[in-house]
Amino acid sequence: PGRANLISRNARLMVGFPAGASPDFVARLLAEHLKDYAPSTIVDNRPGAGGRLPLEALKGGDSDGSLMVLTPGDQVALFPHVYAKLGYDALRDFAPVSTVCIVQFLLVTGPLVAPDVKSVADFVAWCRANPKLATCGSPGEGTRPHFMAVNFARAAGIELTHVPYKGGPPVVQDLLAGQIAAAVSVVSNVLPHIQAGRLKALATTAARRSPVLPEVPTAREAGYPALEGVEWFGLFVPVGTATAIVAGLNKAVHKVLANEAFRDGLEKQAFEPRGCTPEEFAQLIKADLDQWAATVKASGFKPMD
Repeated sequence: PGRANLISRNARLMVGFPAGASPDFVARLLAEHLKDYAPSTIVDNRPGAGGRLPLEALKGGDSDGSLMVLTPGDQVALFPHVYAKLGYDALRDFAPVSTVCIVQFLLVTGPLVAPDVKSVADFVAWCRANPKLATCGSPGEGTRPHFMAVNFARAAGIELTHVPYKGGPPVVQDLLAGQIAAAVSVVSNVLPHIQAGRLKALATTAARRSPVLPEVPTAREAGYPALEGVEWFGLFVPVGTATAIVAGLNKAVHKVLANEAFRDGLEKQAFEPRGCTPEEFAQLIKADLDQWAATVKASGFKPMD
C-alpha cells in the first residue's frame, strides 16, 4: 500500500510458448516479482508459429506500457534470416527494454545411444559407426539448436540427420523413448532426466560449466567449439512507448534481477540473470542480427515462407 505504480493499467506480458516451456517459466517468475511497474502483470501465452505470435501482436500494439513481450533472442535476431516474410522488424517495430537472462544449451543423448558413450568424442565415433541411427532433434526448423547441430556435425565430419519438432518438450519425449539419438536442448527441459540418469549430457554450449551440472564439460573443453553459443531472453514494448516508461520498466526489471528469490529461481534451472540498458540491448540485437546472417548463409539454409 502507498506504493505508486509506474503505469495505472494492469500489464500483459505475452510469451510465444506454452505453459511449462522455458520462456514461460521465466515470464511467470518475472511477472510475479514485477511489483512496482503495474498493479499486476498477467502472463498471456500465445504458442505456435515458432514463438512469433506475440511479436506480431506487439507490433502496432498499445504503447502505454501495458503491453510487453518476453522472447528468446532467436525470434528477433535469427528469424529475419530464416523466414522470407517475417511480419515484424525488431529494431523498427519494438522498443527494447532489457535482457532478463542468458540461456545455455546441452548436447544430450538418450537410450538409443550405446551406454558406453560418455563424451562428445565417443558420440562422434558412435555416429560414424551407426550412420542410420545418428539423429538429432531440435525444437524446430531454423531454430538455434538446429543450426548448432548442423555446425557441430560439419565440424565433426559426421552425418547427423536433423529431426525438427514443434517445441522443446516433444523432442525430450522422443529422446527418452529412443526415437532419436541426441538433441540440443535448453537445460531446463532435460535437467530432471539427466539427474535421474535417463539422459546423458555430453557438453554445455556456454563458455563456463553450468553450476547446476558442474561435471558436464563445455563444448570447447570437449574439443568442439562449433557447438558454443548462448541465447538471451529479453523484454520488449511497442515502438512509440514513452522513453520515461521504457526507462521505468528497465529500472523495475533491474530491481527484480537484484532480488534473491528471483535470481535463485532462475539459477536453479541454469538460467543466468543478466540485465542491460535499452541502448546496450539495441546494440546486442544489431550484433546478433549480423552474426546470424553469416551463420545462416554459411549453412546453406534456404529461407522459409
